[in-house]
Amino acid sequence: MPFLDLTLPELRDYRPEVTEPADFDEFWSTTIAEARAIGGAPTLTRVDAGLTAFETYDVEFPGFGGHGIRGWYLVPAGTTGRLATIVQFNGYGGGRGLPHERLAWASAGYAYFVMDTRGQGSNWGAGGDTPDPVGSGPATPGSMTRGIESQNDYYYRRVFTDAVRAVDAVRRLDRVDPDRVCVTGASQGGAIAIAVAGLVDGLVAVMPDVPFLSHFERAVGFTDSNPYAEIVKYLSVHRGKEARVFETLGYFDGVNFAKRIRVPALYSVALMDDICPPSTVFASFNRLAVASDIEIYPFNNHEGGDAHHWVKQARWLASLLAG
Repeated sequence: MPFLDLTLPELRDYRPEVTEPADFDEFWSTTIAEARAIGGAPTLTRVDAGLTAFETYDVEFPGFGGHGIRGWYLVPAGTTGRLATIVQFNGYGGGRGLPHERLAWASAGYAYFVMDTRGQGSNWGAGGDTPDPVGSGPATPGSMTRGIESQNDYYYRRVFTDAVRAVDAVRRLDRVDPDRVCVTGASQGGAIAIAVAGLVDGLVAVMPDVPFLSHFERAVGFTDSNPYAEIVKYLSVHRGKEARVFETLGYFDGVNFAKRIRVPALYSVALMDDICPPSTVFASFNRLAVASDIEIYPFNNHEGGDAHHWVKQARWLASLLAG
C-alpha cells in the first residue's frame, strides 16, 4: 500500500472527535460488575508440552456470562517468587495456538498468559479452543457485525469482558505479582489490550501493537480491507442502519478507552498499513493522558515491526519495571 493516509506531522497532531456515548462509563462498569458477580476461580491443569525449561498450564476461567474461556499459562521452571506478568491477546481470527509458539516472554523471565478469543481460532495459526455460546442476529461472515445493532449484544462486549476477567484470573495465580501486570497484543489483540487498560486499575503498562478497533468512522470509510470491510458489507445490505451501528461502535472504540488509560503505553504503527490505517492508531495514541511512546514503521504494512518490535517491547518494559 502506498502512503495514502495523513503525513507523519499531521498524524502526530491528529485528535478527531469520536462518538462517545453519554453512558459509556456506566455501561462498562455495569458490564464488568455483572461478570465479576458471577464469581468463579481459574482452574489450572499442568500439561506436558515438551518444554523442560517452562511449566505449562492449560487454564480455564469464567468470562462474560460465566462462560469458560481457555488460555495457556507459562512460567520459567523452578521459579518460586512472584513475577512480573504479561497477559497477551490474539489478532483477529486466531486462537491461543500451542504452548511452544508462546515462549518469548516466559524466556525473558516473565510469567505469561495468552487468552483464547471466544468464537475465533480458525482463520490462521494452530487453532483455538473456546466457543462463543451466544448467538446473534443477522451478521456478515466474521466477528465484526455480530450483534452490531445493540451495545448489549455486540460481540466485543463479550470479548472485552473476557479480557478483563483474564486479568482478574491471572492476578490470583501464586507466581504472579498482581501489581506488575502488563497487557499486550497485536491488531485485534492490541485493541483488546487498550480496552483492558482503560477498564482495569493497577496495571503497570500496556503495549498495543498496530491496534485495531479505533476511530471506526474513519476506518470504515477509509480502507476496503477486512475486517473493517465486514461493516461496510453489512451496511450495504442493511441500508439506513448507519446511525445505530456507529452508536454501538462508540462503546467499543479504542479512542474512548485510550482517554481512560492511566499507565504508560508503548504503541506501534505502520505507515503503509491498509488494515489498521495509521490515522486510526494515532487517533487513539494521541488521547493518552500519561507520557507514552510509539514506534513507527514507515515502510511496513500490517506486520509492523514484527519480531523486531518484540525486542523493543522487551527493552521498554524492562526499563519501565526497573524504575
